[in-house]
Amino acid sequence: MTEIRLSEELWQNGMLPEGILERWFVADGDRVTSGSKIAEVRIESALHEITAPAGGALTILAGPNTVVEPGTIVGRLAA
Repeated sequence: MTEIRLSEELWQNGMLPEGILERWFVADGDRVTSGSKIAEVRIESALHEITAPAGGALTILAGPNTVVEPGTIVGRLAA
């Protein structure tokens, strides 16, 4: 199982310690491929794409409009 964890690098240029998970581009249970765009996170006024770190079936752990911080696990991928 692979965790989808928000990289601390997304917050490099921001002043706020948190962001908002804007949306998922795939549904819970869908299969995704490594590197595919799966979600967006808003930090201050910037939108950041989240890509799948591996392929597999997605389990969403944080829904849209969830407040997130660096290192938050927003989903998991099962091979």
